[in-house]
Amino acid sequence: MRRRYLWAGLVTVIAITVASSAAAMSNHSQKAQVLRISVGAEPPSLDPGLATDTTSANVLFNLMDPLILLGKAPALKAVPGAASSWSVKGAHVVLNLRHNVRWTNGQPVTAQDYVWSWLRTISPELAADYAYQFDGIKGATAYNGCDPAKADCNALKAKVGIKALGKYKLAITLASPQPWFIQQLSHTSFLPVNKAAVTKWGNKWTEPGHIVTDGPFKLASWKHDASLTLVKNTKWRNASKVKLTRVEMPIIVDGTTAENAFRAGNIDIDDTGVPPVDIPSWKKTKFWKVYKSLGTYYYGFNVKNITNVNQRRAMAMAIDRNQIVTFIAQAGQVPARGFTPNGIAGGPTITKHSSMPATSKLAQAKALMAKVANPKKDIHLYVNNSPGHVKIATAIQAFWKELGLNVTIKVQEWKQYLQFLGPPPNSDVDVYRLGWIYDFPDAYNGLVLWTCDSGNNNTNWCNKKYDGLINKATRTPNNAARFKVYQQAEDILTGPNGDLPVMPIYWYTFTDLVKSNVHGFFVNPTDNKDLTTVSIR
Repeated sequence: MRRRYLWAGLVTVIAITVASSAAAMSNHSQKAQVLRISVGAEPPSLDPGLATDTTSANVLFNLMDPLILLGKAPALKAVPGAASSWSVKGAHVVLNLRHNVRWTNGQPVTAQDYVWSWLRTISPELAADYAYQFDGIKGATAYNGCDPAKADCNALKAKVGIKALGKYKLAITLASPQPWFIQQLSHTSFLPVNKAAVTKWGNKWTEPGHIVTDGPFKLASWKHDASLTLVKNTKWRNASKVKLTRVEMPIIVDGTTAENAFRAGNIDIDDTGVPPVDIPSWKKTKFWKVYKSLGTYYYGFNVKNITNVNQRRAMAMAIDRNQIVTFIAQAGQVPARGFTPNGIAGGPTITKHSSMPATSKLAQAKALMAKVANPKKDIHLYVNNSPGHVKIATAIQAFWKELGLNVTIKVQEWKQYLQFLGPPPNSDVDVYRLGWIYDFPDAYNGLVLWTCDSGNNNTNWCNKKYDGLINKATRTPNNAARFKVYQQAEDILTGPNGDLPVMPIYWYTFTDLVKSNVHGFFVNPTDNKDLTTVSIR
């Protein structure tokens, strides 16, 4: 989930006329198979064991060859990737790897590469935020939590349910039957890393000239905080179907700058985001594209700072989500009733009791605040510096002023921001904004974020009953029964009598500006941009 979502959103600027944009976009050669797509932030990491965000994931998915791919929405069924086939018998999974997947150094990618990579990701030494993605595998949690001073970590490592059965067969033993596991293998944390490169270069192994990958593109350059360039991997197993020869990714954080670059014909796809004042104009053009999403834009509380649930609920109820999606986001987003989006299997059942209002319930919010003996009135609200977050934060600042709260908005660059949020978050953080894009269409993928030991739980909240329900879900293969378990967990998270460590704002859509000569570009509901299907005409 895969991922903390950098929504490359919107900032308020002076409107610039769109009318002349079509003529300006003829500068780029119609026949050159070079795609130029803006990136909204510096990728924090291109190490599959450490990447936790969609910016990094979208680069990785084009540098690497995932075991499993997700098919068309809404089912997002598992389809073969680097694994040609698989078998599932209860808690036992066997993956048959393709024999023609090779590292860019020419060596074959083997089952042992996956064993080594996965054990590295869940090792106590790496301390990966996404180690919990492997919790469904037998013994993974125990090994990840091992303290060398108290236990034999090598013994625990040997008990993890991952084994190579020959060169191209990978066996996985799960802690329990988990219907979503094959789809979960599409996540970036299950991508392999090259042992020789990691061993030789350490934390510099992802730099150009050092990095070894196995996907359709290779990393040709990475000018940090400026740009990335990918080039076609002509030795990839399916290279004959890849039309693009190069992908240029300028890092453009500011929405206005990206919009102007698109207008001038300097980029083919604006993936940074359009300023809100300009959205109505772009909506009238053929360049404006909207894609369905499985994701939630939310604010989280540091519950060690805002300790009273009545204050947290008051702050959630004071927000007018309709105004935010109508006047700021403007791309068909839906006010979120709960954390689990409607598009997830069983979504309407799971959020049946969730209590996030679409419009502001100010009277009720004030009544709840009146119950708080010592409310925290000076609120530090943290957002990252992608356009749009400040505008939404400013609107919410105004909503909370009605509750007598003095809100200071603090803006940080994306990589620094993720480090600041922890977990645990810096003590100065009272409220923060993030988004979650689902990796596979099961509510487990989002609800597991809020377990006590999750590497994505930035709230300091821990509820053992909640954790027990998430654990129960892993042992409930029947869909209808599992949805009921999820409903109980969602009730604790966002229900009227819940703890409310997070307040969902809206359910996402994705938007891009795309030039007319770009064909085959699509964003799937998990925000995966597969560039192997793209061509320039």
